[in-house]
Amino acid sequence: MGISISVDIGGTFTDFHARSEDGNTETTKTPTTHYDLSVGFMKGMKTLARSFGKGLSDFLGQSDVVRYCTTMGTNALIERTGPKLGFITTAGFEDAIFLGRARSWADGGSVLENKDLARIRKPEPLIQPEMVVGVRERIDSFGNVVSPLRREEVLEKLQHLVDRGAMGFVVGLLWSFSNPAHERMIREIIEEEYPEDYLGSMPVILSSDVSPKSAEYTRFTTTIVNAYIHGVMAEKLNKLGNELRDGGYRRPLVLVHNTGGMKKMSRTRAVLTHNAGPVAGLHGALSVGAHYGHEKIIFTDMGGTSFDIGVITGGELKTYDFIPLIDRWRTNIPAIEVKSIGAGGGSIAWINRLMDNAMEVGPQSAGSMPGPACYDQGGREPTVTDADLLLGYLNPENYLGGNMLLDPDLSQEAIKERIADPLGIDPVEAALRIRQVVDARMGQEVFNEVALKGHDPREFVLMACGGAGATHACGFAPYLKVAKVIVSPYSSVFGAFGASTLNIQQVWEMSKTMKIFQWATQSYSEDVDEFNRVVADLKNKAVRDLQLEGYREDQIQFRLELDMRYGMQYNLMKVVSPRLTLRNSDDFKVICDTFTQQYAEVYSPEATFPMGGINLECFHMTAVVALPPLELEAFEGNDQTPSGAASLPAREAFWASLEGFMKTPVFAFNELLVGNEIDGPALVEADDTTYVIEPGWRFVMDRFRNAVLERNQA
Repeated sequence: MGISISVDIGGTFTDFHARSEDGNTETTKTPTTHYDLSVGFMKGMKTLARSFGKGLSDFLGQSDVVRYCTTMGTNALIERTGPKLGFITTAGFEDAIFLGRARSWADGGSVLENKDLARIRKPEPLIQPEMVVGVRERIDSFGNVVSPLRREEVLEKLQHLVDRGAMGFVVGLLWSFSNPAHERMIREIIEEEYPEDYLGSMPVILSSDVSPKSAEYTRFTTTIVNAYIHGVMAEKLNKLGNELRDGGYRRPLVLVHNTGGMKKMSRTRAVLTHNAGPVAGLHGALSVGAHYGHEKIIFTDMGGTSFDIGVITGGELKTYDFIPLIDRWRTNIPAIEVKSIGAGGGSIAWINRLMDNAMEVGPQSAGSMPGPACYDQGGREPTVTDADLLLGYLNPENYLGGNMLLDPDLSQEAIKERIADPLGIDPVEAALRIRQVVDARMGQEVFNEVALKGHDPREFVLMACGGAGATHACGFAPYLKVAKVIVSPYSSVFGAFGASTLNIQQVWEMSKTMKIFQWATQSYSEDVDEFNRVVADLKNKAVRDLQLEGYREDQIQFRLELDMRYGMQYNLMKVVSPRLTLRNSDDFKVICDTFTQQYAEVYSPEATFPMGGINLECFHMTAVVALPPLELEAFEGNDQTPSGAASLPAREAFWASLEGFMKTPVFAFNELLVGNEIDGPALVEADDTTYVIEPGWRFVMDRFRNAVLERNQA
């Protein structure tokens, strides 16, 4: 192993984490350059190289892997910079993607936008109606061809789309996940008409490849979103790859997936990169928790733009989004569930005139440009960071290790003009309200996310990550009544750190409805061969794909998950199958018992109803090539009192429970030793974050140099 580099692009900052084979770890942050993400990316690489005492060429030349959590696809959707696509579907279903689901008008909208029913609108479609054509064909739910596809009609409809400027094609036919023959036939026709050696060659994306699952609307939208961002991402990632190679990097770029794994860029579908950073952070929380033996963890990441929430139970990532949302589109990708709300350091405070002049924070963000008012880059809106600065928590001369200077006067001016004066209050009180509102919103959202999954937050340990996580942990943790808060020394770049803990992993799926427990006869299915056939098909795809990555079959570990539900229910529950293949109907009973047990844990034993029948709806085969786990370095020490070198000049900071400003002790994080204890109120300054220790809380530096925050029992 040489140097391992992980990068996570956020809305405000791009985070970097690098680790060498001798254990040397370096991190850095650069402002995200939305006009060209590669600019901030390469700037961070140069900073890392200097941290290792190397030139960029030597640094990249000695790097074994560059893992990348990218937001390129999301940006292309938001900015609508994708290509003009044509959509070919089954005749009679041309309007399916425009009709949408019952509440598609609300998908991706904020709470405030969804309340304004008079003005709410469905999202602007990624494919215009005139670019949708239907072909006469039909395959039934069992995969049988009922009405064959005619080549002549496909050619006619193809010419129609090309004449209207199509630069790529999406093919989504009914029941193609049961039998993809017609979709593949359409692709063959298009590739024959426009072969790769022609300038008119265009990509063809099939729904049976991207999302071989039931429910045509989400299958179609998943494929359309993938096709829309495919070209944009391919172009930008190839450009970035070329810059890395020019800089000395000699290996393929590896992309992090929202399934909890990563693969080479050349083997990655674009849609699987959405929300990869928060998922990587959640996996990082799992890795850190394993060192303590914690199996119940609440992961939070408060960055500059958003606040991410994830839940770990049983020491595993096993909570999936049922129908994940990408921008304003419902999809059915197998994504790990991480909820995001607009609450970060850059979240803008504003007066809601429609709600009796109530002050609200977010979801709008100042981003990296212009950023909070105190950045002095032209921003005039008051943000959470401005409030923290005005309250004395942030050191204006030591922000990002002194690489960025903050202007408290601009913070005060923005808060006074936009919040304090309209409400008739003092700017300091306005800043305190901003902080309290965002803390309350985060605390309530985390509580809901945990409690609505059937868990008691008091049984969990809280991990506070993100650049602003340590600053606000003591503010939102009381809403959960957790006993312990852990803040990693890499919390400010935790998405990048989490990416360094991931395995090579991919998920293959297939919808297949099987009634494995019949309610009419109260008996288990005998269709073992059909179950094993689906499993074998998925397993073969996994082996083939990972062998192309360069791995042997004996290196691959398999995990089978099943979407199950009681008869006539709508919502599904994902269950890890206790059997990879079945021998007889007794194995179906084992699977049903596992489902009933898990259902009881979430919804209570009284909610189970196995006599109503149990259906299996979808197979998920996860193939993993396990990499060596990342070990946290343990340090020795047991000095409770920080040394004199750790003490910095005290400064005035406002504490609500003490009803005013107070001369507050300040400590340098890098000078603290294992075992050091600090009682609040106090501030601890690190290069990339500030720990705000409220009165009644205690900060303890543990053996992994993680900060443990606990209520001070004294």
